[in-house]
Amino acid sequence: MLYCVNLINNGLLGALLAFFIWSLPGALGMFGLSIGVSEIGSTLPREVYALLSGLNAATVGIISLAAVELSNQAITDKLTRILVFLTGSAGMLYNALWYFPVLMFASGCAAVTHDYRWLHRLWRAVKSIFTRASPSSTEVENDAIERNSRMDSNSSTTTPQEHELTSGDEPESRIIPHEYQLNFSWRTGTAVITAFFLTFIVVMVLRGVLHNPPIMYKLFANLYLAGTIIFGGGPVVIPLLREYVVAEGWVSPRDFLIGLAIIQAFPGPNFNFAVFLGGLTAIGIGQPAILGAIVAYLGIFLPGIVLVHGTMGVWKVLRSKPWVKSGVRGINAAAVGLIYTAVYRIWQVGYVDEGFQAGKSLGDDPWWVVVTATAYVGGRYFGLSAPLAILLGAGMGLVRYGVVTR
Repeated sequence: MLYCVNLINNGLLGALLAFFIWSLPGALGMFGLSIGVSEIGSTLPREVYALLSGLNAATVGIISLAAVELSNQAITDKLTRILVFLTGSAGMLYNALWYFPVLMFASGCAAVTHDYRWLHRLWRAVKSIFTRASPSSTEVENDAIERNSRMDSNSSTTTPQEHELTSGDEPESRIIPHEYQLNFSWRTGTAVITAFFLTFIVVMVLRGVLHNPPIMYKLFANLYLAGTIIFGGGPVVIPLLREYVVAEGWVSPRDFLIGLAIIQAFPGPNFNFAVFLGGLTAIGIGQPAILGAIVAYLGIFLPGIVLVHGTMGVWKVLRSKPWVKSGVRGINAAAVGLIYTAVYRIWQVGYVDEGFQAGKSLGDDPWWVVVTATAYVGGRYFGLSAPLAILLGAGMGLVRYGVVTR
C-alpha cells in the first residue's frame, strides 16, 4: 500500500525511496538477529525457554487479533464467511508446497461461480429434467404457478449479485487529478505481468527439474512463490514462510518461533521475517549470512513490486469487471482463513522447554493460555500495542519460571 501511494503521488524514485526507508531498518535488524540466533547453542537455560514460551503465547494473541480484524474486513456475506472458515480448516489438515496457492485459487473460483450463479442455473436445469421425467397434473400446475411468480418477482427486483453484475458492465466514474494519473497503458501493464509470470514459471520449473539445486536457489524460489501468492501481507505470510522454510529443514522450529516473536516488535513489514530466515539458512549451509538475507529480501519483495507496476496499467480496465471483483473477494477471504491456520500451528508448537525444544501445544499449561488471552484482550479492548504485548508476554513467562522453580 505504501509503495502504491508513493508511486502514484511521487513517481518511481519516490516510491522506491519510501519503500527502502520503510523496510530496510527492520530488515537490517532481522539480519543482525539471525546472526545472533545462529550463535545460540542447542540447549538453553530454563528461564530462557520460559521467556520464549511467553513470547510465543503473546504472539499467538497478537496474530489472533489480526485475524479477527482482517476477518471483519474480508467477510462481507455468507460466502466469504464460509471461505474463511473452509480455507482455515483445510490449511490445518494438510501441508504441501502447492497447497496454499491451490486453496486461494479455488476460493477465487468459488466466489466467481457463486456471484455468476452458475451452480444455481445447473441445479435448476437438473431439477427441471427430473420434474419433466415424472410429471403429474398437480406438480405441473404448481410448477407453472411458481415460475410465473418467480418471473414477476424477477421483473420487479434483482438480487445484489445480479445488480452488481449488471451495473458492473459500465465503468465506474472516477475523477482523478491529472498530476496523480500514471502513464501506464494497459498494454504496458499486460507486458509487465506476462514477463513476470514467464520468469516465475522458469524459476519454478528449474526448481522442480534440477536434480540437486543449490539451497540458495531453492530458498529464492520458495520465497518468490510466497511473495507472488500472498494477498493482504502481514500475518498472511506466516504460514507460508513456515511451510516453505521450516518444513524444508533449513531453520529449526525453535529459531523460527524466536524470530516470529521478535518481528512483532520490530518496525517495518512482517515480510522482513524472511530476511531472518534467509540469514539462518545461509549460515546453516556455511554461506555468509548477508547472502541469504539478500536472496530472501529480493525473493519476498520483488514479486509484489513488479506486479504493482503491471497492475497499475491494467487495473483501469479490470476494476469494473465483476469477475475480477469476485475473484479478489474470494482470494482475500482465503488469505484471512490461512491466518487462522498460522494461529493453530504456532499454538501447537509454542511451548518450548528442555525436553521438547521443537515445541508442543501452549494448551498443555494453562498459564500460556492466560498469556495469549492477555495479549488478545489487551490489544482489542485496551489499545495495547504489539511491542508492549510481546514484552508483557516475556515478563509473564519469567514470572511463571520464578513461581514454578521455587
